[in-house]
Amino acid sequence: MIVKEKIIEMITSSKEKQISYAEYMALALYDRECGYYMKAGEKVGRQGDFITTSNIGNIYGQLMARWYYKQVSKGVIPANLCEIGAGSGRFAQSFLKEWSVLTTEPITYFVLEASPFHQQLIQRGVEDGKIIIIDSLSALKGFQGMVFSNELFDALPVHVIEKKKGLLHEVMITVENEDLKELLVPLTNTNVQSYVTEYMRDLREHERAEVPIAMVDFIKEASTIIDSGILLSVDYGYTDSEWEEPARSKGSLRGYSKHQMKTNLLEHPGEMDITSHVQWDPFIRIGKKYDLNLERFIRQDEFFLEVGILELLKDHYDPNPFSEQSKRNRAIRSLITPGGMSSHFQVVLQSKNLSKEFSI
Repeated sequence: MIVKEKIIEMITSSKEKQISYAEYMALALYDRECGYYMKAGEKVGRQGDFITTSNIGNIYGQLMARWYYKQVSKGVIPANLCEIGAGSGRFAQSFLKEWSVLTTEPITYFVLEASPFHQQLIQRGVEDGKIIIIDSLSALKGFQGMVFSNELFDALPVHVIEKKKGLLHEVMITVENEDLKELLVPLTNTNVQSYVTEYMRDLREHERAEVPIAMVDFIKEASTIIDSGILLSVDYGYTDSEWEEPARSKGSLRGYSKHQMKTNLLEHPGEMDITSHVQWDPFIRIGKKYDLNLERFIRQDEFFLEVGILELLKDHYDPNPFSEQSKRNRAIRSLITPGGMSSHFQVVLQSKNLSKEFSI
């Protein structure tokens, strides 16, 4: 059964003949049989649908291994790391390779990756025993170390709301002549209402916004399993003041297929990536509510510079543009070029119960 058929079945079997955007995204992206992220096939890179900074060369993994080793050496955290949503495993592979160069100290590297296809890629790319694949965060109860994610929160399901005639409505999905259609209904979901009341400003007439209940649930669970350590989250998003800009009036929910942006998310479910920008101010406030203290909120390119990316840049000139050194240097420069890809991402560092003072 294809995803669209499952979605239609879910809608027609529901009491109100409609589902939320969050339910739609959960099926379209994460259905174990035919969800976008769960199916076999490349999703990141030139042959996929989008690109991320962790797949630009091996620099990201190498740099983070150096930074993490410094934290372990200073006794801030033990050598335990859990990567959420590891994709192809390229970051893990480059991280562990650099770690073995830096030290003989063993590191325990967990990966929470739901996709069987990506699990296979990860296991093929890393030596046996170097990575422990887990099914849920609950497997890490009492964890001491760092939980790391790169572009996780933008891919979590979200509810969508819109203000109409002065009242908040939820944008639902229904079926009409075998086609998926949007339908506005008065907002009744108590979890959505609570989030809006606590974390969001008043919307203007006809303004749309995403409500990330799944993000709240994840932060709460992450804090529960972390006994002491760091939550390092890299993603793209906006602060409260940026959300108020007129350009955001229709929200940020988008689809991506073959590097092309799609605004109609109801066409070809399961065949495209669906994302929304992270709401950073609520993210930080929710973390604090669940004992995750903000250590740093910084743009990714600035973070890279602070943690020593320039130390990886070789100064000597290589006339061969296809040499490994030239490719490496281009990758480094692409990550710190003003206005480049990294400038559109943010890094949030949160800590819990650290025995020693933490600094980048």
